[in-house]
Amino acid sequence: MRHPSVLIFLACLAIFTVGVTILSEGFGIGVISTSFIKTLGKTLCLCLVALAMDLVWGYTGILSLGHFAFFGLGGYAIGMWLMYERTRLIVVDSMANAALPPTPQEISDGIATQIFGVVGASEFPPVWATAHSLPLQLLAVVLLPGLLALVFGWLAFRSRVTGVYLSILTQAMTLALSLYLFQNDSGLRGNNGLSGLQNLPGVSAPQSVVSMWFLWGSALALGLGYVLCAWVVSGKFGSVIRGIRDDEARVRFLGYSVEGYKLFVFTLTAVIAGIAGALYYPQAGIINPAEIAPIASIYLAVWVAIGGRGRLYGAVIGAAFVSLVSTWFTGGQAPDINLGFYTIHWVDWWLILLGLSFVLVTLFFPKGIGGIFDIIAERRTPERHGADLGPDQGSLREQEADE
Repeated sequence: MRHPSVLIFLACLAIFTVGVTILSEGFGIGVISTSFIKTLGKTLCLCLVALAMDLVWGYTGILSLGHFAFFGLGGYAIGMWLMYERTRLIVVDSMANAALPPTPQEISDGIATQIFGVVGASEFPPVWATAHSLPLQLLAVVLLPGLLALVFGWLAFRSRVTGVYLSILTQAMTLALSLYLFQNDSGLRGNNGLSGLQNLPGVSAPQSVVSMWFLWGSALALGLGYVLCAWVVSGKFGSVIRGIRDDEARVRFLGYSVEGYKLFVFTLTAVIAGIAGALYYPQAGIINPAEIAPIASIYLAVWVAIGGRGRLYGAVIGAAFVSLVSTWFTGGQAPDINLGFYTIHWVDWWLILLGLSFVLVTLFFPKGIGGIFDIIAERRTPERHGADLGPDQGSLREQEADE
């Protein structure tokens, strides 16, 4: 099989999901708390967006510092429906005892006042025109990141912007979007963002059950995303995008539409990031413009580098490792170290530790954590490359063992 890691990954993901389900509070014996179930579900979503980052950077050579913007757009798209529908139910329930049944306009005005009163408004802005429709907002989860990536990528790639200049442009795009969303007149409640997203409208199930639903959905999305990415990087298409990464000018000289390949990968990974965000923020419960700040996309690149870029499983390992370790350090679970003259509080030192880890991995272990599996595979593979098939030197030689 060309990509045996796919079956191994899917098997590990299935075992993990079943194990968490058995140990959960909602469907199992209650060993794992609901809050940690949400942490695991969010980690799976971060692994999915890391896959997208690895595809666009590790395989195609485009260091995008804007993919968390697509992640956030997916979260805002689904968050608008969640907040609208939850508020609508509250407003309708509050008007149930009125002398006269409320009109649709009165209900709409009540919803708008509840949602936008915090920013001094009482009317729905145009961007909320489809917030009442779950199918349309699910479509927006895919279309908004995809269209933004398509337009941005078309403008950038047709101008043949590459390297660090392209990275700066993607970072500028992310910063511009973040600053726009911080404004109250953006229509998305400015710095307040969207909150209460963990409550599914019309669902009376406890959070212990809802958290497991989201974990299952996140695991399914990650599994499908891994299969899709493995399919993309295989065959001729995968060879071409690797060629673009290694020597773009030569691939163009061979007659391939380099800009077309890059635009396809950039747009596809933006859609994957948007889906990951749509699953992440209902588990987080809130989304605000700070989530789309450029630093978040830089963290994403660090995760992929630590896990091992150019390896799909490396991206997943890096995102999962950093996410869980970050939760441990920043959640107050890591014990402080008293040196006598100074006390190390890991909450304050975590980002420094993460940056140091990135530098050390880049300098001394460029293949990342995923490179460990490469070393194990190489040791288990017999050295049969180029073995003579005839008695004389120079005879027909055996094909490479991995073909």
